[in-house]
Amino acid sequence: MGGPLDGRVEIRAARHGEPLPTVTHVHLHDGPKVVHRYDLQALTEQAGVYHVRAREPRAENAERRVDRGSSDGA
Repeated sequence: MGGPLDGRVEIRAARHGEPLPTVTHVHLHDGPKVVHRYDLQALTEQAGVYHVRAREPRAENAERRVDRGSSDGA
């Protein structure tokens, strides 16, 4: 596995049974925590590819958008 932007590819044999349906990568650095989730998509019976999951808005951000929308005076 590589990062979402660096293009690295690593092929690994399954050593501990079936592959996980989702892999979570947490990048910690000087700024905010960055989390990416990758979902497994089967290509054949023996091969699959993890694809980055679409970003979901955080619940607190969704609530702020609703609050702003209702306070426009409309």
